[in-house]
Amino acid sequence: MHTKSFIKKLIIILVSSLLLLASCSKKQELILSDGTFTGRGAGRNGPIIVEVTVKDGKVSDAKIIEQQETEDIGFPVEADIIEEFLNHGGDTDIDAVSGATLTSNALVSALQAALDASHGIIEAKKTFTDTETDIVVIGAGGAGLTAATEAALHGAKVIVLEKAGIVGGNTNSSTGGLNASETSVQKKLKIEDSNQQFYEDTMKGGHNKNDSSLVKTLVEKSAAIVDWLQSDDVGADLSDVGIMGGSTNKRTHRPTGGQAIGSHLVPKLYDAAKNAGAEIRLNNAVTDIIEEDGRACGVKVQNEAGSYTIKAKAVIIATGGFGANPQMIEKYRPDLKDFPTTNVKTTTGDAFAWLEKFDANLRLMNEIQTHPSVVPGKGILITEAVRGNGAIMISHQGKRFVNELDTRDVTSAAVLALPEKRAYIFFNQDVRKSLKAIEGYDKAGLLVSGKTLDEIAKKLNMDSKILSETLQKYNAAQKSGKDEDFGRTDMARSLEDGPYYAVEIEPAIHHTMGGVEINTRAQVMNRAGQAVPGLYAAGEVTGGVHGDNRLGGNAVADITIFGKIAAESALEDMGE
Repeated sequence: MHTKSFIKKLIIILVSSLLLLASCSKKQELILSDGTFTGRGAGRNGPIIVEVTVKDGKVSDAKIIEQQETEDIGFPVEADIIEEFLNHGGDTDIDAVSGATLTSNALVSALQAALDASHGIIEAKKTFTDTETDIVVIGAGGAGLTAATEAALHGAKVIVLEKAGIVGGNTNSSTGGLNASETSVQKKLKIEDSNQQFYEDTMKGGHNKNDSSLVKTLVEKSAAIVDWLQSDDVGADLSDVGIMGGSTNKRTHRPTGGQAIGSHLVPKLYDAAKNAGAEIRLNNAVTDIIEEDGRACGVKVQNEAGSYTIKAKAVIIATGGFGANPQMIEKYRPDLKDFPTTNVKTTTGDAFAWLEKFDANLRLMNEIQTHPSVVPGKGILITEAVRGNGAIMISHQGKRFVNELDTRDVTSAAVLALPEKRAYIFFNQDVRKSLKAIEGYDKAGLLVSGKTLDEIAKKLNMDSKILSETLQKYNAAQKSGKDEDFGRTDMARSLEDGPYYAVEIEPAIHHTMGGVEINTRAQVMNRAGQAVPGLYAAGEVTGGVHGDNRLGGNAVADITIFGKIAAESALEDMGE
């Protein structure tokens, strides 16, 4: 007993000492040098650079001098954060604004960097020399981070190279969830589903242009990936299950309350990869893959400090698609020239040039998906889960015009067939309460609201009588379970009671289904039908999984399942 008591007292003393040291450290941080200092943070679309002015040891002013964020989303968020920063004397303990998390975090990082400069803390540019490793992963999005985590957990030396200043890529903006069948979560929630139905839905959604062997692998590995992501190694929350367009059953796994999956999953995978021992190098762009005797054996890299090479036993390509490359879009789909895109600016299809030397086979390159519900001029996607939880789509005249849970190609075409080529997602408070992602849209200023149908109809410049008739007919269909007009079978909630909300949407380039051919081991295939030694790929850079149309929720399944398979295959081929 005496020993236990002594240990307990010792722990209390140690904790108290650490708290005191932390307190002292914080006080020291408040001592600032006078002057104007710049700081940089990595935003969604590029760097955010700020200037912070210090006078008499205190922050007197702060302003943004360079940024590339979306005007209608970035500017209000940035103004709020700058105001809070100044009101609290230069404190960077600021919560990110939901719906604009990347912009928020980037600005806070830039402000802190400026404060660090005032303290005399200047981060030196990292220089790298030629080196060797077991596995090089190109791209730190969902697929790359998954591959890095799996490989590092098994003891491999892994270097991840990301050309942007942040991790996550398009996965950061993923909102819906991860499709999986026969999962432990579904069973707990008593949701009936089957691998066979998931397979059939995916093949049907892709109009049977999918590689059936890849779809079978996706489906059969889906339950296991949910458990892996929720394991102690990663720690993700996928406890909520909803439905997305094209799915027969509820199988879209997401965080509690329907929170957007990307902003939740990326930090979990990033921490998991680092904790497992993977080295992640940001602002390090791969310029080519090194080939020797037909084998991939490393990469060439460029950063601000210069260029270097990494020799590797295996190379995993996880660079994403080409949805932000106007030249490639026009080459493969001239009809989509000048279309807006939801993709981050780094999604430019760099890998396809590197693959030419390996005679890699490309599949379905002209199959480019538009997402029907993107906010015009902002590139902000309104997740399909809003419709899955009960919202409808209405025209500018206040009428329904499509089955809201049909596949993305069908719903996009229906919007484009309208005179305005735009429409509204329309829902009420019950739908809003059911999905946390909607709160982010509200905070970002995307929603039009009205306490009554008359009020919101006036704000939308609609005939309230037509809107009322639309709602009456839909609510009757929802009660009966029969949508005679459009055949919607899942109508989760009635829209009888207000308040009501609407957000204008239009189709935008969202996903490139085409890419390099892989087999079920995620090996890159050449045009002779042979696997390229040492070369693997996962995620949107590949073609075949989704056919000519991807179902909502299948992308996160794709990147994590095949990212993990790529690592497993590389380890196996290396003899690890």
